Amino acid sequence: MLPNKIINNSSGDANMACSQSENGFVSSFSLFPEKAVQELLQSPVQGSDDHLIEFSETLRTVAKALRRVAEGKASAQAEAAVWKHKYELERARHQQFENRGKSCPELQPDHDDMRTNNPINRHTLCNETKERSERCCSRNGICSHEVLRDGSPDSDSKMIRKASFKLSWCCKGDQSDQQKHDIVSFERGNITTAQRSSKQISLKWESSPQTVLILTKPNSVSVQILCAEMIRWLRQQKELHIYVEPRVRVELLVESSYFNFVETWKDDKEISALHTKVDLVITLGGDGTVLWAASMFKGPVPPVVPFSLGSLGFMTPFSELNHTSDSEHYKECLESILKGPISITLRHRLQCHVVRDAAKNEYETEEPILVLNEVTIDRGISSFLTNLECYCDNSFVTCVQGDGLILSTTSGSTAYSLAAGGSMVHPQVPGILFTPICPHSLSFRPLIMPEHVTLRVQVPFNSRSPAWASFDGKDRKQLEPGDALVCSMAPWPVPTACLVDSTNDFLRSIHEGLHWNLRKTQSFDGPRES
Repeated sequence: MLPNKIINNSSGDANMACSQSENGFVSSFSLFPEKAVQELLQSPVQGSDDHLIEFSETLRTVAKALRRVAEGKASAQAEAAVWKHKYELERARHQQFENRGKSCPELQPDHDDMRTNNPINRHTLCNETKERSERCCSRNGICSHEVLRDGSPDSDSKMIRKASFKLSWCCKGDQSDQQKHDIVSFERGNITTAQRSSKQISLKWESSPQTVLILTKPNSVSVQILCAEMIRWLRQQKELHIYVEPRVRVELLVESSYFNFVETWKDDKEISALHTKVDLVITLGGDGTVLWAASMFKGPVPPVVPFSLGSLGFMTPFSELNHTSDSEHYKECLESILKGPISITLRHRLQCHVVRDAAKNEYETEEPILVLNEVTIDRGISSFLTNLECYCDNSFVTCVQGDGLILSTTSGSTAYSLAAGGSMVHPQVPGILFTPICPHSLSFRPLIMPEHVTLRVQVPFNSRSPAWASFDGKDRKQLEPGDALVCSMAPWPVPTACLVDSTNDFLRSIHEGLHWNLRKTQSFDGPRES
C-alpha cells in the first residue's frame, strides 16, 4: 500500500494528468504528480525487502508460466507438423495406388461386359476379378479376404463380413511401410501376439570371421599374458587379423617383435570406421571392459564375446580364465563361437542429448551420447535437493525432488538402479527404467517405461542449484536451470555372446554375482501341521 501522505497529496493536486498511451492503456506513472513521486523515492518505505522478495517470486512464477506456454505451443506445432506429414504420405500412397490401377489394365473390370445382361458373363467376370484381386493383395501381405472366410465349400455365399485390419510395430519417424515389423497376427478376427521378445536369438555366420578386436582391462599382468597367448593362437591356428588398442600394441611389442602384425588405430576418425573392419570383439576384463567396448562404437556394434577377468560379471558369462591351469578353455570357447551358431543377447542402449536453454529448438543439441547401463542426473556437490521436471512424449510425468534420477536400460537394471531400489529386469525385455535416487516422498516408486518413448528431464528455472548428468559413470556434464536431457532408445544394440542362452546367463549372474535369495534351508525337524 502507498503511504497516506502520498495519497493525500495526489488527491489534492490539480495538475495531475491522466495521459493515455497510443494503444489505449493509461500510463501508471501519470496517475501520480511529480512531487508525490519524489517524496515516495526520498521517504523510506517499510518492509521494502519483503516486497522485493515477493515481487521476485512473482516474476519467477510468471517466467515459469511463460515457459510452459512456449513449450505447449512448440509441442502443438510439432504435432501439427507430424499430422501434416502423415496426411501427405497417405495422400501420396493413395495417388500411387490410383496410378498403379491405371497402369495395370488387368485389374480394371471390363465395363462393356458388366453392362451386358448375360448372367453367365457376369458370374465369370466376378470370379476373374476376385482371382485378380487375390493375386494383387498377396503381393502386399495378408489381406482380409484370406482370413474372413468360414472355411465351407461354398465360401462365396457364406462370407463373414468384418472390417479388415492390420496391426504392426514401427519406430518413430519411419517414412515407409517397409521398415515396419508385424507383432500380431490374426485369423478370423482373433488377434494373437507374435512373441517377438520371448524367443532366444541365435547368430549364424554366413561367412567366417576374418578380423577380431581384443580389448583388455589395463594394469593387469595376468590379462596381458593371456592376451598375448590368445593373439598368438588366433594368428597361427585361425589366421585372423587382430586389432588391439594402441596401449596394448606397445605392450606387445615391448615383449616381442613377433607381434608386428597386430594392427591398431591412430585417431577418432579410424575408431568411427572400426565397425566396418571388425567382425568380432573379445573383451578380457569385467563389466567395465564391456562398457568401454560399447562406448567405442557410436553406431552398429559387432558381436561381443566377454570373458570374465574382473570383479563384476553380470555381462561376462564366460568363466574366469587362468593361463596356467585352464589354457585350453578359451580355445574351446572361441572354437565354438567362430564356428557358430551361437546364442546372443541384444543389450539395448540409450541415446542421450543435452539441450541447452540457449538452443533455438530441440534439434540444436550437443553430440549424442550412447550408454549401455544408465544415465544419472544428481545434485552433485550441492546441499540442496535436486529439482527435475520429467516428461514422457510431451506428457508430464512427475517432478523429482531428492538426490537425483536414474534412467537405466534393462542391462543396467542390476547396477546403480538396483542399488537405488529398482527392479531386476531381463536384459532382452525392451524398456527404460525410471528410478529415483532417495526421493523426498515415500510414495515415489520406480517405473518401467516402454522402449519407444522419449523421456525429457529438465532443470526448472526456479531450481535452487544446477544438476549434474553422468553417462555410464563418465562424461559428467552440468545442467543449468533451463537445460534439459532427452533420452530415447538407440537403434544399435550391443550383441553379446551367451554361454548357454540369455535367460540361463541372466539367472546365473544374479545367483552368483548377487547371491540372490540365498539363505539357509528351513530345518525339517521343526513343528508340523497335524
